[in-house]
Amino acid sequence: MVKLAVVRVRGDVGARQDVRDTLRMLGLTRVNHCVLIDDSPTYKGMLQEAKDMITWGEVSRDALEALLRKRGRLMGDKRLSDEYVKSNTQFPSISEFAEAVHSGKAELSAVPGLKKVFRLRPPSKGYEATKRSFKDMGSLGYRGEKINELLARMI
Repeated sequence: MVKLAVVRVRGDVGARQDVRDTLRMLGLTRVNHCVLIDDSPTYKGMLQEAKDMITWGEVSRDALEALLRKRGRLMGDKRLSDEYVKSNTQFPSISEFAEAVHSGKAELSAVPGLKKVFRLRPPSKGYEATKRSFKDMGSLGYRGEKINELLARMI
């Protein structure tokens, strides 16, 4: 199953209540937060509902590993480390875990205490345009493989 990275681009001032509820269900409560979800019809509907507030695309294995390594947090705001992954899961390192998650053999919930939200920095050189879709030279909506470039600027 393909993993999608979803990043919240805009705040919720002036947003409809159903869009706010959808963002909360996705776990995107603040701007520059990122979650990883499966590419399923249920999630696709939620993405379409909130498309004017978020951007998403297929995450690569390298971007997933960088997210886990640099922005992965455990309960108590502790960093995710190779030692923690090795001692609490069957995977020997974060790299192996990222490979398993990317290929669909494991879920993020396999690591006990791992938060599902990645708190990212604003992208270097900024967003393109936060009120226009990606295909219209903006930042919103589906961006496919280009999400990895955005994530690299935000990690």
